[in-house]
Amino acid sequence: MTRPGWNAGDRRWRLTALLAVGAVVLALVATLVGTRSEGPGTAGTTRDGDAVHGTPAPAREPRPYVGWGFTHTQYSADQGPAAATARVARILGRGGGLPQNQHIMGWGADNPEPVEGHYDFGALDRRIDFVRASGGTPVITLCCSPDWMKGGRAGAGGTDWSRTALETPPTPGHYQDFADLAATVARRYPDVRHFIVWNEFKGFWNDAAARWDYEGYTRMYNLVYRALKKVDEDIMVGGPYLVMDSVDPRDPNASTALRGPWGAMDQRVLDAFGYWNAHKAGADFAVVDGASYTRDDELLPDEFAATRKFTAVGQWVRRQTHGLPLWWAEYYVEPGDGDGERTGWSEPHRVAVQATGMIAMAEGGAGSGFYWNPQKRTGDCAGCLWTPTGAAGGGRTLPMYGLLSRFAGAFPPGTRYTTVSVAPDDVPNVRVLATRRTVLVVNTLARTISARIDGKRFDLRAYEVRWLDR
Repeated sequence: MTRPGWNAGDRRWRLTALLAVGAVVLALVATLVGTRSEGPGTAGTTRDGDAVHGTPAPAREPRPYVGWGFTHTQYSADQGPAAATARVARILGRGGGLPQNQHIMGWGADNPEPVEGHYDFGALDRRIDFVRASGGTPVITLCCSPDWMKGGRAGAGGTDWSRTALETPPTPGHYQDFADLAATVARRYPDVRHFIVWNEFKGFWNDAAARWDYEGYTRMYNLVYRALKKVDEDIMVGGPYLVMDSVDPRDPNASTALRGPWGAMDQRVLDAFGYWNAHKAGADFAVVDGASYTRDDELLPDEFAATRKFTAVGQWVRRQTHGLPLWWAEYYVEPGDGDGERTGWSEPHRVAVQATGMIAMAEGGAGSGFYWNPQKRTGDCAGCLWTPTGAAGGGRTLPMYGLLSRFAGAFPPGTRYTTVSVAPDDVPNVRVLATRRTVLVVNTLARTISARIDGKRFDLRAYEVRWLDR
């Protein structure tokens, strides 16, 4: 007996439909099972991350300082037409090369370990190759960390490159994984003898306590320190790479112990440095960074006098660490605009304030410092060391390179500075740094002046930076 609403034709159609749906479900299940079994993508990765890459530079006696150099950022001279990149390599190689710092992830380097145990060092290899070709001393900053170490997803090609993600540190459960990655990097590049642990305490802020999570950073630092020393006891390791923020002296977090005409240090930064210094497993050098201006972009009393902050901070750090070699991983003298661009000053003005800042760092006891090179792919490049290498005619030196290279050659680590006579009326207008062979003079005014320095009177153009032989 046939029930109402059900006939043979309907029955065949429904049976076919059910069979089709079943097939789709089975296919979907098979796909999901297959996806789970394959795991995150590993295309383009290798398992031998610690295999020595290329031809390492000849071994040098490791010392806890490297001198004055620069940090590679997103765009640098490792890419572009061969004529342009080779031109920069030749320029940098003159006089023995400059120290060059590179991060392991970000700022031109890809995710080094997108899946646990699977490595992608292609971009980092290329940067290290460039440092070697240009005769530089390589320095590696161990930042940032793969996504799977900080709660993100693993997988080649799926890295979250947002600023928030990039600046998130490993979770505590992955501190050892990050230390293992650091050891892998050290084995891959045995000619890299200097490592900086992390960058600016990124992600190590304790919201609940409104202070830095210096306990978490120090725990990770110690694991990395021990892992690197296990690879080679002679590897040099430093931290904590804190931003030495200064504030208005009336700020509630202003330090009462470290202040000057340039403002006052944020006491929370000093507390973080003090904890790391007291609880570190060891350190071959101390690393800080910072700007001459306050956190609110105030240049107190002015852009030249504000640089004396570098001297005060350097002297304080040296006292706390009982004389550890001091590095400035980054240093800034020109506030950025809303987009972080520093293009408001003329190049002579920029170079003059930069020279004054470097003098201040040297007077504070620093023997190493890295200029954060704001290189671009193409176009004008305010404050850059060379013209962009995106075209064959690029890679030509700019005024900032002239200052950096000359400073590095004249004032290497261990330099003994001497006094130089400056006429009393000229003292407010110039800054000087001298050895028994060289004098660096900076005119801090936007007009030509006549000054008597080291027994000689001469004119200095507006914002002129001049080198004198003694």
